Amino acid sequence: MKLRIAPSILAADFARLADAVAAAEAGGADLVHVDVMDGHFVPNLTIGAPVVAALSKATKLPLDVHLMIERPEETIPRYLEAGAQWVSVHVEATAHLQRCLDLIRKGGARAGAAINPATPVEALSAAWADLDYAVVMSVNPGWGGQPFLRPSFDKVRGARAAAQRHRSQASIEVDGGVEAGNAGDLAAAGAEILVAGTAIYGHRDVGAAIRELRSAAQGGVRA
Repeated sequence: MKLRIAPSILAADFARLADAVAAAEAGGADLVHVDVMDGHFVPNLTIGAPVVAALSKATKLPLDVHLMIERPEETIPRYLEAGAQWVSVHVEATAHLQRCLDLIRKGGARAGAAINPATPVEALSAAWADLDYAVVMSVNPGWGGQPFLRPSFDKVRGARAAAQRHRSQASIEVDGGVEAGNAGDLAAAGAEILVAGTAIYGHRDVGAAIRELRSAAQGGVRA
């Protein structure tokens, strides 16, 4: 299992995003997680395609763009053109999940689907053949710094089991409240991509925070 750490710039200083991304790259991150929020699907409003385009020029790391927006099928092409290499959409936000995933893959990016805490893993049942990764939200999306929801451990296990039943190679990503104290249990449950915002950018040394998170997660895999 390849474990990936994806710092979320939602917790970074928005006035210094290029520096935040550079610190993640220098610190050994595998991806940069970019939350796009529209103020409708979730209560927060963040950034759009122009910022993604700017970030793509500032780092060699793949941008993992998480679209927390209504009707993502209408704007996916903008994010692909901006340089997103991974793009996830919420199953709750579109009536056309397969269309979205196909659009992402045809654009040359990895396609993901995210589920909110109240959405069962079964919502992904028809999509596993089209997924490169599934995102289990371990907080209610919209704001950084929320506490981890403990039922998410079982949900990660359920997502991993569902992927295996469908013979899918999709990775399981966890987003929300991830930190060193739960990283090991998440990895043991089957998570392969850990998104962390405050646990990384709230640390004085971004590189040290990434190493601590990776070490904790790897301990869970070995256990």
